[in-house]
Amino acid sequence: MANQILKKIAVVGPESTGKSTIAQAIARHFNTVCVPEYAREYCKNLKNEYTLQDEVNMYYGQIALEDSLIPLSQHQILICDTTILTVKVWCDYLFGNTPEEVKNEIRHRDYDLYLLMDIDLPWEDDPLRDFPNEREHFLAVWKKELDSLEARYSLISGLGEERLKNALKAIEEFR
Repeated sequence: MANQILKKIAVVGPESTGKSTIAQAIARHFNTVCVPEYAREYCKNLKNEYTLQDEVNMYYGQIALEDSLIPLSQHQILICDTTILTVKVWCDYLFGNTPEEVKNEIRHRDYDLYLLMDIDLPWEDDPLRDFPNEREHFLAVWKKELDSLEARYSLISGLGEERLKNALKAIEEFR
């Protein structure tokens, strides 16, 4: 497949907003690959104690994972369960700044559409989730980050099948 016709859809947002569920469902709908969130595997043994180096490692891992799965995409669409922009959100929050190499790559790594998951889902506890009371804050951060990139994005709300329908509708309107 010619890379220039590939459309990349990124599913992003605060913790516990259904990103992985929606990303996998969209990939199934379009019969294509879903790039998983590298940090999920990476963080399993960190006990929620992250260093800046861990964030940089997750940045490199997410890029490598995404790039390695592009050849497996079908129907000119790739679904990404998060992006390296997540690394920036966490670096800024946890460490007060983001390494330049991450910021530079964010400016050059394009996604055709971002699906920003709304915080209307109930919080689900997960050992890798840290901030149940900060979801409004992080939703505002995500909007600010996407606006600063002048990214095309849709806020996806709704429970259950309605959330998936809203995500698919946003993609169809985009295409």
